[in-house]
Amino acid sequence: MKIVLIGAGSAQFGLGMLGDIFQCSALRGSEVTLHDIKAEALASVASKARLFVAQKGLPFAISATSDRAEALRGADYCIIAIEVGDRFRLWEQDWRIPQQYGLKQVFGENGGPGGLFHALRIIPPILEICADLLRICPEVYVFNYSNPMTRICTAVRRKHPELRFFGLCHEVDSLAIHLPRMLETPLSNLQYRAGGLNHFGVLLSVRYRDSGRDAYPDVRARAAAYFQNMPEFRALLDYIERTGRFPDGADAEELRARARAWGERGLFRVLLETYGCLPVTTDSHLGEYLPWAHEVVDHWGILDFYARYKERCQRTEKPPIHSDGYHERVVPIMQALLQGGGYEDPGVNVMNGGLIPNLPRDIAVEVPAGVDPEGIHPVALGELPRGFAGLLATQAGVIDLCAEAALQGSRELALQALLADPAVGSFRAARQALEAMLELQKEYLGYLK
Repeated sequence: MKIVLIGAGSAQFGLGMLGDIFQCSALRGSEVTLHDIKAEALASVASKARLFVAQKGLPFAISATSDRAEALRGADYCIIAIEVGDRFRLWEQDWRIPQQYGLKQVFGENGGPGGLFHALRIIPPILEICADLLRICPEVYVFNYSNPMTRICTAVRRKHPELRFFGLCHEVDSLAIHLPRMLETPLSNLQYRAGGLNHFGVLLSVRYRDSGRDAYPDVRARAAAYFQNMPEFRALLDYIERTGRFPDGADAEELRARARAWGERGLFRVLLETYGCLPVTTDSHLGEYLPWAHEVVDHWGILDFYARYKERCQRTEKPPIHSDGYHERVVPIMQALLQGGGYEDPGVNVMNGGLIPNLPRDIAVEVPAGVDPEGIHPVALGELPRGFAGLLATQAGVIDLCAEAALQGSRELALQALLADPAVGSFRAARQALEAMLELQKEYLGYLK
């Protein structure tokens, strides 16, 4: 068995994924090949991996190369997690430049104008990787962790429909944490499914296994108290009430209100209360898709999340290779492909093709999937609740036009994608922001003609 990690020079991704792989008995004896274009970072991760394998006496062979063709030769599984250029410098341009022209986007990674520019940068190199995969190891299973997930998966599946390409995201994992606590029952007693678009999905059903009873009424009844009283937010609120100030000295009244608003869940709460659906992620992602999001999201929480995430990713000290259980779902998927066992993954990103009938067939959606030695089998969810499906439908044209802009190298389609986006309310601002970004990021967007 050969497993290839593309983007392995990232300590967060490379070392984290290796920790999962090394714990899986089904993968023992495998060759793990690390690939990255950054030689120094790649060498660092490879060195740590070899040392860990030697110290633990693990039956894995570790290789590392900056030659992609060499890395892919004979691959059975390929896991992609890449970014283009200086990640946070470009991310902040995606976020702030459209705002400078008056476009009200609240984050700028996966949706809205920022999501467009991010997608237009990263889709071309991922398409190149996929072309190599089809040429060198066409039977490989490919798992993508790069964002913007929906737009990447849509473009790849249109260009290379024969490739076994699946997108995986962590957001849906939050349900396995929150639902047992909220409903006061073990996870093993809950049967649930979620779906929609990546970063814009909701819990669709949840039942108690022991009684067969629908648990969604309990979710709706308990969610407000649960999120308001989660330990981290309860501790923050208690501190404010005890001292009259927030730990960083910010205005206590404003932050008291934030603590009571569930912490980065202002829009989350509106969606739950208005549509009756529990979102699977928080304001920083949800807010990218809705034109009225800036009125209700927890802006302070989004800024705080981004600052903490950036700081964590830019730390000079590298995290250790862990051995405390799986952190990523791709390893249970690979194990089920090899051994079976009835595993169902809670969320893979695949082309719709009727899995969700009230969304277009030719865009990527996020749905559960059964996994066995015969393959990965996406689950048809049926029609989504009408109200929430209406929100998702506003993204369909944006996803379509963004994917086609990247596939065709078309600046005209890029402008059309911006103008179709619910987060864009001005033709002039859209055109000016696009021209500014094409100039600012011409190293990556110069292929758009």
